[in-house]
Amino acid sequence: MTKEEHSENTTDNNNNGFDMLDMRNYRIEKLPKREKTGFEKWMATIGAPLAAIIFILFAFVIDLPFLQNIDPETLVSATSQEQFAEIGARAFSQSNAYMLAIFLMAIVLWITQALPNYQTSLILIILLVLTGVLPEEKAYAQLGHRVMWLNIMSFILASMLVATGVAKRFALWFILRFGKNAGSIFISFIIINMILSAFISATTAKAAILLPIFMVIAAIYGARPNDGQNNFGRSIVLQNLLNINLGAGAFVTGSGANLLAAALIGGAIGGYVYFSDWLFAMFPIMLGLMFVGYILAMKVFFPLPPDQRLPQIKGGMERLREEYRKLGKMDIQEVKAVIIFLAILSLWATDRLHGVSATAVAFVGAIVALLPRIGIVKWNDVDIPWHLLLFSAGAYTLGAGFAITDLPSISVNAFFDNIGIGEETAFWKLYVLLTGVMVFSALVFQSKTMRAMIFVPIAIGVASRFGYPIVSLALPVAFMIEHVYVLPFNSKPAALLYETDMYTLSQAFRFGFTMMVIGWLLNIVMGETWFRYLGITPDGVFGLF
Repeated sequence: MTKEEHSENTTDNNNNGFDMLDMRNYRIEKLPKREKTGFEKWMATIGAPLAAIIFILFAFVIDLPFLQNIDPETLVSATSQEQFAEIGARAFSQSNAYMLAIFLMAIVLWITQALPNYQTSLILIILLVLTGVLPEEKAYAQLGHRVMWLNIMSFILASMLVATGVAKRFALWFILRFGKNAGSIFISFIIINMILSAFISATTAKAAILLPIFMVIAAIYGARPNDGQNNFGRSIVLQNLLNINLGAGAFVTGSGANLLAAALIGGAIGGYVYFSDWLFAMFPIMLGLMFVGYILAMKVFFPLPPDQRLPQIKGGMERLREEYRKLGKMDIQEVKAVIIFLAILSLWATDRLHGVSATAVAFVGAIVALLPRIGIVKWNDVDIPWHLLLFSAGAYTLGAGFAITDLPSISVNAFFDNIGIGEETAFWKLYVLLTGVMVFSALVFQSKTMRAMIFVPIAIGVASRFGYPIVSLALPVAFMIEHVYVLPFNSKPAALLYETDMYTLSQAFRFGFTMMVIGWLLNIVMGETWFRYLGITPDGVFGLF
């Protein structure tokens, strides 16, 4: 068959010249821009004025009972140490009210998308400075947070894999080697996602690498955008969306949100959450959830009829082999990229032994990768999404504001006092409540970083109030961060893959919500079993079973 005949056989039926097996047609920049729904436009319209009103109300108008401003003269007039302590416990300066107002304003802007996320972060940073909540040095310094540096170094290293073609080569090789039928193709993507997650900390980057590959495979098995009748297409896109995020949850370096949560917990305990701690706790759980998702997709939600278990386009897999052959033999640059990443991963996994932080390890790896003549990637080849980093800086600045005002602890104490939960509350009730709130908050919040910044400090505050080890509640809450695959706005990969038009919102919700519930229940079971064995759940508590 000639190339012309091959091309003619693989264009779609409306003869518009679209080659379904050309991977270039599935690059991110080629995907159509999805129009906002009427509700999304309405939310964006009311977001800015609503945020302004909320800021004014909570900063200057509403006087919440637990946000009491105490005149310094009142403190001076205290006649005993006990009275002074009581007044001090109730004292809450105007800067704390500003902190709450700025936080609520940011939440509204982030959820409604009235402004880009990075612009909201810039606004809240300067508001924290102008209201006096944070000094300029502390507010601006968050862009230099060690987690920010780890993100930057990780993007450099990920760009190295993309620029050299190592990531694409590995994914294509694995599919061609082990993807012999429909079932083995899905399992291959589970393994590919998990391996890539160890090296690439940006879930969007993983989605960009894998999207052209699994879209070509979907076309080979008869799935096309706008078709809506092919379970293979629905399943391969939604399973990859699930696995991209679950894979990130297996490693503390899997996303910036994981790193932020680990930094918050480490700061609270005066130590570190090591790469190896997170790896041993979550790798087997996330890998198991990937296979659960595979079984449910194939047997319950998107079972494949006989005709969809076989390739529909003759010679389709040959196109993937052609793409693989185009990469040529593995050159010295790719070999060096693999060596660097294996060395970094080894040092990350053994950080508890040598004590060198993940940031320092990534720093060294990025420096080596960028070295002239010796290195692998040039600075102009590095893809650093600065808008995401600015957004993260805003989240970290809010975290610094929380730390200086102690707003999470005060709010948690006020909440439990008002609902009448006593100090003798069972550990498992708190565990179930906090992990449940964290996982299901993904249905309404738009950012993993934002959820980590809100709910991890709350878990730290609850643990401190009830006298439990901080890691026993805060770490399981952090383990719920990556369950962001139900709705398109839950994460950037979710928004990206929704543009493929291979599934509907209701299909994504049914599959994703089921996996979210299973993930939460498994986290609870692990709290009594695996986490207890690892020492996360302390002896003498829980007793759920």
